[in-house]
Amino acid sequence: MKHLKNILVTGGAGYIGSHTVTKLSEAGFRAIVVDDFRNSYQSVIENLNELCLIKPLFFNVDCTNRVVLKRIFETHHIYGVIHFAAYKSVEDSINKPAAYFQNNINSLVTITELMNEFNVDKLVFSSSCTVYGEPDSIMVSEDSPLQEAKTPYGYSKQVGEDFLKFLVKSEDNIIKPIILRYFNPVGAHPSGLIGELPINKPRNLMPLVCQSAAEMIGPIKVFGTDYDTPDGSCIRDFIHVLDLADAHIKSLDYAKQMDEPLEVFNVGTGRGTSVLELINSFQAINHIEVPHVLGERRDGDIVKIYADTTKINNKLNWSSQYSMEDAIAHSWNWQQNLLSQKVF
Repeated sequence: MKHLKNILVTGGAGYIGSHTVTKLSEAGFRAIVVDDFRNSYQSVIENLNELCLIKPLFFNVDCTNRVVLKRIFETHHIYGVIHFAAYKSVEDSINKPAAYFQNNINSLVTITELMNEFNVDKLVFSSSCTVYGEPDSIMVSEDSPLQEAKTPYGYSKQVGEDFLKFLVKSEDNIIKPIILRYFNPVGAHPSGLIGELPINKPRNLMPLVCQSAAEMIGPIKVFGTDYDTPDGSCIRDFIHVLDLADAHIKSLDYAKQMDEPLEVFNVGTGRGTSVLELINSFQAINHIEVPHVLGERRDGDIVKIYADTTKINNKLNWSSQYSMEDAIAHSWNWQQNLLSQKVF
């Protein structure tokens, strides 16, 4: 076997991270997963080992722990870093702003310091479409203005991006970051072995829909039905998590010939789907009712947004391959697998 390239994946046991680990294995990389399992389950290790031909290595480490992280850099030749590790609940961040800044910013600073110390120049940074705030136009490109963040989570992503933009101008920096602004990941691995598994109460739409359909929770609330959209509910750009994972592999490949000191890419489908459309499609595809009630608008919700994917289509030769129907079917398959395993 040829010498494998090691990719350090912080937060690699989480929802997006775990799916990216499977894609890294398919692409011939070995994932070095660093995760403290505060927002993920240890069971993902066994399932990733089953899915990955090239077995990942796992380290139970807080990504702000410089001493232990340095030991990993010293003992494993790291080819590149994909940095997922972050707290990500919009709602939770409002109640715990200090924790979000301490974790989300300090972990990024620690990782980049070690990358420069050990001459690792390839970094893919997990950002979010929340940096656009309430956009001036429905479709946003990478050049769209960033609005004032509405939550500490969104602001932590803006600060992370700004930090990297300053970092690349410093004399001693060798890192050429690629920032991926995720839209709304949904779906699960077709095997049903990994998917979105919230530690506490689900906050994202798809796990709420799945758990409501499975009668694990009561009816979900649709916040706002009087917006200026076809059915009155908010519109989002939902992207299958495996398509999102694939964008990280394409980014690592692009980094080899990247001319710019830093690049930013939207990662979405370029299509908008409303909350009610998703619920209705879920019911039709899976032949099951999703109990839901119509509620008032929720403060902080963006009305409608989806990605202009022209740049990532052209520069990374990437486009979404999975449909909304695929994402819905895979999510329900994952939920049923969880129920059969009695994970909850």
